[in-house]
This record gives sequence, structure tokens and C-alpha cells, in this order.
Amino acid sequence: MILRPWSALALAVASVCAATGCSVPDASSSMASTRSGQPPAYDVNPQPRDRVRFGGTLRWPLPEFPAQFNFHHVNGGKGTVALVLQGILPFLMRADEKAVPHPVPEFLESARVTMTKPRQVVTYRINPHAHWSNGKPIGYADFAAQARALSGRDPRFQVATVTGYREITKVQRGTDDREVKVAFDRPYADWRSLFSPLYPAATSRNPRVFNDGWVNRVPVTAGPFRVRRIDETAKTVELVRDPGWWGRPAKLDGIVFRALDPGAMPGAFANGEVDLMDVGTDPAGLRRAAEVRGARIRRAGGPDWRHLTFNAASPLLSDVRVRRALFMAVDRDVIVRSDLAGLGRPPRPLGNHFYVNTQAGYRDDSGDLGRYDPERAGRLLDAAGWIRHGRAYRVKNGRTLALRFVVPSGVATSRREGELTRALLARVGVRVDIVPVPTDDLFDQYVTPGNFDIVPFSWLGTAFPLSPLRSVFARPQGDHIQQNYSRVGSAQIDTAMDRAIAEVEPARARRLINAADKLVWQEATVLPLYQRPQVVAVRAGLANLGACGFWEPAFEDIGFSGDA
Repeated sequence: MILRPWSALALAVASVCAATGCSVPDASSSMASTRSGQPPAYDVNPQPRDRVRFGGTLRWPLPEFPAQFNFHHVNGGKGTVALVLQGILPFLMRADEKAVPHPVPEFLESARVTMTKPRQVVTYRINPHAHWSNGKPIGYADFAAQARALSGRDPRFQVATVTGYREITKVQRGTDDREVKVAFDRPYADWRSLFSPLYPAATSRNPRVFNDGWVNRVPVTAGPFRVRRIDETAKTVELVRDPGWWGRPAKLDGIVFRALDPGAMPGAFANGEVDLMDVGTDPAGLRRAAEVRGARIRRAGGPDWRHLTFNAASPLLSDVRVRRALFMAVDRDVIVRSDLAGLGRPPRPLGNHFYVNTQAGYRDDSGDLGRYDPERAGRLLDAAGWIRHGRAYRVKNGRTLALRFVVPSGVATSRREGELTRALLARVGVRVDIVPVPTDDLFDQYVTPGNFDIVPFSWLGTAFPLSPLRSVFARPQGDHIQQNYSRVGSAQIDTAMDRAIAEVEPARARRLINAADKLVWQEATVLPLYQRPQVVAVRAGLANLGACGFWEPAFEDIGFSGDA
């Protein structure tokens, strides 16, 4: 499961340019590695538009079928959703390969901080040609309504995250409806992460439309593509070129997104049913894809990270001593070596919740909780009242310490992680029951409602290390957990994250982010495993798409090169 780098951090199961990557040692691969031995920032066969032909339909597999197309809804913040939306809705910023976000000119003429005192004000100048597919101009009203809906002040809006929007005190009309002035109550360094995707005011003004109006439908668009059909039976979303798009016309005639069981993707790619696939951490899938005639394997340094999330609301895991013991009882090196075997990636556990290993600012903050120490884990469990007394599994008040490890069926990596975790925790007297569930139901039926003890998936990194992840570690407010699936936090963590988000000087911000990370480690809710490699198999000639790293593609430029 993975989430993608757009304006917020969400999760899905794995999608290209939402968890893409690499290239095999093959002359046909466009890039292999940099001279330092590190993977390149991106590997996408970059081509100017005049080298990309008009026409063709890209067949793009998804690991799950998206049902909620409001990305800002608690059930919509997934990588698969963001992936589909990027070609049909306004994403105001687009990151380059160095993770630097820039305004998208088709939507914004400019966006900059125009005032810092007494409060920060950001002024957006909207492209005068930008409009919704119903003919209404994109303007001030859309920004104002979205800021209110996502502020968290009205609980009727079931939002995925309030980060950034809760700091907004006022959204004002500028010289006209195409100029928007957004005032913050405190400095907010990651303001570029906001309003992407942007929804029309009609969606954000009405809780019913916000929550339900985008379920299995996309009522309005604004991008190089529009939705032709959403087929729930075939599990496909079909996009076609939008003649009303005011920017450069899309090179492709269309894109067909099709939900496939991850285990079926290698066969679908080999049989010519799809044009690309995220290999992920499947060495068998990589070998099979590399043998397909005309295939290219693309690799890049990935922004995404694999982890285990522990449900602190579970009666068995509510004691932080138990969670810390489990952290110490999981030998991360074993899982990393297993997951990354055969991918040419040196095993290296991740020691940070906000930065990946190759990112500026990364520091290993794990301390004792990141080190395998089963003896100390056993002592912590004893202290928490879970006693073994010669039994295979620990017992407290007549109850066995038995945890449900929920995995999406058909995802071999998740199953393997469950089996390794089961073996490791058995050594300290903890029983693990692996519970396979339908991939499409994993989040809606299990993770979001808290129907699990441990679950593995990946968070997608973005150009913004902290602001998208604040909702993952912030204290839940009653039933409003945002994306904190562990369901626990602390005032100290919230304060530390807010201080870091408010810091505009990069070096100081990194120090503050790492200070927050140390506190997150002590809560023992999310155990980082590794920076996820990006490996993507594509058809020969596919241009401007592949292993994206932090780079975000312009969907109108994706296509097939003239010699394909």
C-alpha cells in the first residue's frame, strides 16, 4: 500500500510515479545509476513534446479500484486516487527531480509570500484561462471554500487531514476573482503543499457533496483529460483527451486505469494487457518483466518508505511498554533483507519517520527502539504483566497475547512480512495470527476503522517531509483520527511538529523535524522498515513516465516516442 507525493500524504498499494522506479543492468534501460553508485533521481525517458507522437491509449494498472474520488476525504487520500486525479483536476504545484515544487503555469501565473508581518500572506494569481469543465472560472471562491472545509472547524466534513488549512485565518479576494490572498495565523513553511488537488466551491461548501458527491463519480474536471467512464464491474477508470483544456493538448488519446490484483500484474504485463507496472519489491516479478520482449526496466531513488503500523487503541497494544517491546523484538534487518533480496539494493533499515535515507535532513533517530534486543523486549513484557511461565505464549489475566497481522491478499511482500514477524515475535512469547483480507477492503474495512493490531504498508514521500505526515502522528480528536491509524499521540509530538512546520529556515527546520521524530519513536506506533526502491517495467518508447522519484509528471506530456 502506498501513498503519493501530491499535496498530502495518502496510502495505496503501489502505483507508478507513486511508488515507481529503477532499471535493470540492461543497455535498453535509460538510466542505471549515478557515478556515486546511488540510483538516479528519476528514470522516465524524458522527451520533448515534439519527440512524443499524438495518439494511443496508455493501459495503466492499479492495485485497487478507487471508489472515493475526493482526495481530501478520509477515505479518498490514497495514492491510486491521486494518480487518477492528477490528469483531471488542478494540482497547483509540481515537484522537480530535486523535490523542489514549482507553480503549474496552466493553473497559476504566480504564487508567492507577499507579507510576513504581522502574519504570513500568500498571494495566488490564477491563470485567466483556467476553468472547470462546467464552464465556471477557477477562482477565489474555490480556494475559500476548500480552506474552510479542510480547517477541521466543521466536523460534518470527514477530512483526511487539516494540516496547513487549520493555520489559515482568512482567504480574501484580491484585485479580482482571479487573485487570492491567503493569510496564516503563524508562519507556515509548506504553504506550497496546499490546495492540491483543488476542488470546486460547490464540493467544499456542502458536507454531503464533500463526503458523498465524489463516490464512484467525478462530477467536474479541469485538466488535460476528462473522465469518459467509471466501470465498477470491470474496475476501470477511462480518461480521454479533453478538448476544453486550455493548456498544451494531451499527447495520448486516453488512459485506461484498471484495478488488478498485484499478484496478477506480472502476467498482465507479460501478456501485453498493460503498458507498465510497478515491480515494487518482487524479484520474481522483476525477472519476469525483464524477459518480456520490448520491455524496459526503470529505476530511481524512491521517496516512499515501508513500515509496520501498530494499533494503540487495541486493548493488547494500549500499553506503550508492550509496543516498545515489540519494536525491539522485530529484527528489521531480517525483514529488509527478505523484502529487497534480488533487487540489487543494499539492505539498510530506515531510522526516521519524516526523511528517507537518501534525503537531505535524514538522521537515524531510532535509538534503542531500532535495535533488535529480544531479551530486553521480554523484560518489558514481563513488566507490563504479560507473563510466559514456560508457556509458548504470554498470558495476562487469562488472556493470551495474540495479535492480528492484517495483510492484503495477493501481496506477497505483505504476507512474507507477516510470516517473518510471526516467527520473530514467537521468540518472545507473542502469538501472531496472519489475517488476509481483500485488497480493496484493506483500508476502508480494516485500517481506517481500526480492525487490526499490526498492518504493513508504505507511506509515499513528498517534496514536503513533515506537513503531509502531521496527520499520521497528530493526536486524534475523538473519532477524527485523520490518518493516525495508530490512534494515539501526545501534546509534545503535536507541539514539536508545529514548531517545525512554522520554521522557514531549512537547516533549523530539519533539526526541529528530527526532534519531533525522536518523540514519535518513543510512542512506538509506526516501525519504519526501509526506503522503498522504485522499480518500474514499461513498454519500449513510453516517454515522460517511469521511475519518478520525487519528480511529478505533466500528464499532457506522457506518451510514446515517435520511434516506438
